[in-house]
Amino acid sequence: MYAIIETGGKQVKVTEGQEIYIEKLDAEEGDSVTFERVILVGGDETKVGAPYVEGATVSGKVDKQGRAKKMIVYKYKAKKNYRRKQGHRQPYTKVTIEKINA
Repeated sequence: MYAIIETGGKQVKVTEGQEIYIEKLDAEEGDSVTFERVILVGGDETKVGAPYVEGATVSGKVDKQGRAKKMIVYKYKAKKNYRRKQGHRQPYTKVTIEKINA
């Protein structure tokens, strides 16, 4: 059984027991989280939402809060002596999917 959920402005395909890295959630490590924006539930019978599946939820547990590796943003304009270098680390939340309730 799998589901497609919406979180952080992105859609993620998840299965039970899977570890996913998503946009930062406002939860502590060890907390339980519930995703109620379920777009599709697949398996023996497929349920497609319009836009979301009624009564379907996906529950998981927050394993870790962290920040990704540094990404370098470099702006450059030829022949104008314009150069800007900026670093950025995107925060994320690591979640283990425990149950898909359809």
